[in-house]
Amino acid sequence: MAREGHSAGWWIARALLLVVAGFLLVQAWFAATIVWYRFHAPHETAFMAERLAELRKTNPRAALDYRFVPYERISANLKRAIIAAEDAKFLEHDGFDWEGIELAMHKNRRRGHIVAGGSTITQQLAKNLFLSPSKSYLRKGEEALVAVMLEAILDKRRILELYLNVIEWGSGVFGAEAAARHYFGIPAAQLSAAQAARLAAMAPSPQRFERNPHSAYLTGRTALVMARMPGTSTP
Repeated sequence: MAREGHSAGWWIARALLLVVAGFLLVQAWFAATIVWYRFHAPHETAFMAERLAELRKTNPRAALDYRFVPYERISANLKRAIIAAEDAKFLEHDGFDWEGIELAMHKNRRRGHIVAGGSTITQQLAKNLFLSPSKSYLRKGEEALVAVMLEAILDKRRILELYLNVIEWGSGVFGAEAAARHYFGIPAAQLSAAQAARLAAMAPSPQRFERNPHSAYLTGRTALVMARMPGTSTP
């Protein structure tokens, strides 16, 4: 009996060791990929791959509209609009808005499930690059680890540049350049303040607002973002 107990304990310890080793290998892969993204554009993100798979369920030949452009070719209006709408403390925090997280936790407790995440631009980039759009505490934990890596390896300018290039802005539409051409027929560099504010207002639910472009909520949110933009700094 003692020998059987010893054998069972050995197997449990071995299994735990394998789990820990696998976890560390995944984190190392994330870190190495982020180092690569310091100098190279993502070919495809986890979020893009998931959306493309969804589109190909109804259209096997579906493709994404994704065009990576450098920071200088994205309108300063859009940079201000996104920070104003998504993460006003972007230049100040280390990847986490602790006040926003606390408010989100209170909201989730009231609803009894996850309805808000308090995510910063850095956390959203972590999700878009590597994770799924599902809402769970496990996914939020991994998102936090990747966000720490992003802040440690990249500067704020590169984080914002990547985010603006991989964010979803409609069905199969990813990145500022594709969005500017899709909605306004112009490159991202030429977006006006009003156009940028509208794109920023769409960001939380792009497919919904793509289907309902005259939504009263979208109009009101756009006006609010425009009002916040003048005092917003960018990296």
